[in-house]
Amino acid sequence: MAIERADLEAKLREIDEIVEETKSQAQTTGTAIAVAVVVAVVVIFLVGRRRGRKTGGARVEIYRV
Repeated sequence: MAIERADLEAKLREIDEIVEETKSQAQTTGTAIAVAVVVAVVVIFLVGRRRGRKTGGARVEIYRV
């Protein structure tokens, strides 16, 4: 049984399709994770800012020697 050029091309196309599907899934997952991280950082910032206003803020004393 000889391997034809058409067989090789078909197999390479099949591999290429699988790689493209995996790539698109990874990009979708990466984008979702990035959006979730940005939203979490914004929420944490806003909660901390609100809490800081309630407590009166940080007190910093500087002493000169």
